[in-house]
Amino acid sequence: METILTINNLDKRFGKVHAVKNASFEIKKGNVYGILGPNGSGKSTTLGIILNVVNKTSGEYSWFGGKLETHEALKKVGAIIERPNFYPYMTAYENLKLVCKIKGTNYSKIDEKLDLVGLLERKDSKFRTFSLGMKQRLAIASALLNDPEILILDEPTNGLDPQGIRQIRDIIRHIASFGTTILLASHLLDEVEKVCSHVVVLRKGEILYTGSVNGMISNEGFFELLADNNEQLKTVLSQHPAIDKIEESEGKLMVYISQPLEAGELNRFLFDKGICLNHLVKRKYSLEEQFLQLTSNYPSN
Repeated sequence: METILTINNLDKRFGKVHAVKNASFEIKKGNVYGILGPNGSGKSTTLGIILNVVNKTSGEYSWFGGKLETHEALKKVGAIIERPNFYPYMTAYENLKLVCKIKGTNYSKIDEKLDLVGLLERKDSKFRTFSLGMKQRLAIASALLNDPEILILDEPTNGLDPQGIRQIRDIIRHIASFGTTILLASHLLDEVEKVCSHVVVLRKGEILYTGSVNGMISNEGFFELLADNNEQLKTVLSQHPAIDKIEESEGKLMVYISQPLEAGELNRFLFDKGICLNHLVKRKYSLEEQFLQLTSNYPSN
């Protein structure tokens, strides 16, 4: 799979603030990547460096396998890293015409991109009449005018209402369906889990995890169990070698495992010990649970 972006030991200091600490990861063609972390974790700084608007302190990054200089490579990149900023007295179409002139792109792309983001019917409306969600969608249309190989979005749903958030998510999925690589920074776990195939988790400038979203959440998981006698159930469960920890929550036992164990296998084990279950569900950790576990286990500075 073709590599779009390679980052090696990227480091950035703003005086005493160590914003990015020796970050390394790769962006492969055709995937949707989320840079996930709380505010102040270094997401925007990392994007600023690779887009050549923030100077790195040390480390390296290269676009498209290093075949192109950064200036040339960025012609194949679409990005929104700040609040959409268009001329308020001009229409959506007129604003995008101006962007086409700057990018050297044919005007024929404008209607196509406005249609993609659901704004074709509002092409002749002035920018100042747009809601925040519409402004964000126009910004995405603008970033897509040059048919970029990768689209970079910094907190694309920030400040939007639930309907606006859903519209942006649907647009991101739609763009990805054409094979466009997407890199988005977000502090919203739900956003990353719903639209991204891969995730880079940042905390205080350091990478805690990089890989597929499924890889992050497809650990051994845990069981929810309920029997007539939970105390007896707890005693018997503690004898099983795969069971790591047992907690009680809302009348059910949460059973955490340290190695693979299927529901049927556990049910048979308990039945052989004279226990009939009233409730048995195997759950996977959500991205939120994994993220909280990952960050809480990581030592603070």
